[in-house]
Amino acid sequence: MRKTLIVVDDESCLPADAGEHWLTFQAYLEDYPRAGEPPTRLINLCDTAQYLSRGYYCSLLAEARQHAALPSVETINDLRQREDEPGPLLLPAGKDARQVSEAPGDTALVFFGQCSETAWQGVARQAFRRYPAPILTLHREASGAVRIGRGSFANLEDEERGQCLTALERFTSRVWRAPPADKRLRWEMAILTDPAESSPPSDAGALRRFIAAAAAVGIRAETISHDQADPISRYDALFIRETTAIDHPSYRLSRRAEREGLVVIDDPRSILRCCNKIFLHDAFSYQGVPALPTLVVGAATESELDRIEAALGYPVVLKLPEGSFSRGVFRIHDRPELRQRLGELLEETTLVLAQAYCFTAFDWRIGMLAGRPIYACRYHMARNHWQIYHHGRRRDSSGGFDTLPTFEVPPKVLQAATRAAAVVGDGLYGVDLKERDGSVYVIEVNDNPSIERGVEDRYLGDELYALIMAEFARRLELRGRG
Repeated sequence: MRKTLIVVDDESCLPADAGEHWLTFQAYLEDYPRAGEPPTRLINLCDTAQYLSRGYYCSLLAEARQHAALPSVETINDLRQREDEPGPLLLPAGKDARQVSEAPGDTALVFFGQCSETAWQGVARQAFRRYPAPILTLHREASGAVRIGRGSFANLEDEERGQCLTALERFTSRVWRAPPADKRLRWEMAILTDPAESSPPSDAGALRRFIAAAAAVGIRAETISHDQADPISRYDALFIRETTAIDHPSYRLSRRAEREGLVVIDDPRSILRCCNKIFLHDAFSYQGVPALPTLVVGAATESELDRIEAALGYPVVLKLPEGSFSRGVFRIHDRPELRQRLGELLEETTLVLAQAYCFTAFDWRIGMLAGRPIYACRYHMARNHWQIYHHGRRRDSSGGFDTLPTFEVPPKVLQAATRAAAVVGDGLYGVDLKERDGSVYVIEVNDNPSIERGVEDRYLGDELYALIMAEFARRLELRGRG
């Protein structure tokens, strides 16, 4: 577990009851780094208004010393503006916009995401999430937008300092807790979940087993939601167990966590590549990964319809570039339907995939981790349907499954899955494939594969969770040596 340091400009800023974890910038400059020190988090309360100021150097040195700083140098640069430049804008919406418009004053102070003015609280949380810094200033523009700026502990009035210290105590007690009694736990992991998600990648039983497997390799893991993820730098690793998308908080958190030096699965590159079927198709073609005949379509013109018919015939499958769990995938039977559906899809996206239709009784799913297969499933088609998932009007349904040891999977399937995963990276992936008439076709690579209790783990049991957490521990060890 990490220890916490709180750094201020000089002795005049130290509270009367400051403990040993409080120190001045000069003390931090002279006394650190120390040999054999545990992983350290640093709250930088110094003034960061000027480039190359003590506040700037405090976070910069923390980064060099591998101390996780709040704010990071990146955040300082985002907030630092010349006097003739406005700060970044935030555009409140819904209830937050209404409450800010009714606030009695045009400005507010935010301490660790908290604001004493109730009307500003929603915007305060948004501002802290976007620019995690101990002290932020908010200013309401005539347009209703809110300007975000940095604040300085040294410039606070006595009452404001009291509010800041109260928020700091709440923040550190909630977010940066004391180490557990178990000294074996060297690292901390956040497992990102969405409690409201109807079909999450891992159910409660699987999450409990991930947490137990993590402890066995020295990782203290806990589930968090997005509103508990600021600042993510308090953790050593991030394991995303909610459905990902590019225009989604999961991708932004993955990017932020990677910038903060965490070991991340799913890493942002994998999300970016897996969430777009256009990329996968192009990469498969370029690198010789076996896949079904596919066209990239950018118009619903008669000539494009002719091209699709000539190359793929009917039925043909149309796919949105981004989609999961069989959503955004349509089977087309004739030209009028093709013209109508393609036109509708091109109103949502610039490009659409048209793919040859290949019915099989089941799809293979090969779980890949760090370039090697770790589990295998056969997902059968939903009853009276051509896909694994059937999104009906009344309720969704899915077919059955078989879980097998990887050594019972046909070698062609494993080879194709390994080649497809290498196109994306070295993370945790689920490669979907079809096998027909002696040929294997890769359908897609999923960056956030389902791992549910009693399904994907049916053959390996707890060993599946142990394999994944052992890979996290290996990467954490390598990061430490760097």
